[in-house]
Amino acid sequence: MAAFAFMTAFFVVSSTLTHTVFSEMFKPHDMSKWPKPPCKMYYPVDPLYESPCPDVTSYVCATNGHTYQNECFLCIDRWEFGPHIKFDKYGKCD
Repeated sequence: MAAFAFMTAFFVVSSTLTHTVFSEMFKPHDMSKWPKPPCKMYYPVDPLYESPCPDVTSYVCATNGHTYQNECFLCIDRWEFGPHIKFDKYGKCD
């Protein structure tokens, strides 16, 4: 009889944990609420200074339709070519 109670408790706990984990995993995320890239952090201190961007792949899409490797490359292009290049979304452009 104790084995039945143990198995019932185990089933209830494991099914609750499984539901909690997988419901959060597949929930749609609203990326419009994510913060914009902090571009001032990547701007060079001197116009002749080259700002090295990290070699990290975390795609960022800009309003010009270009997909950048990460937010640092977006911010450097914005600094070099003007404020008309704006952040659109995280991820590759469509």
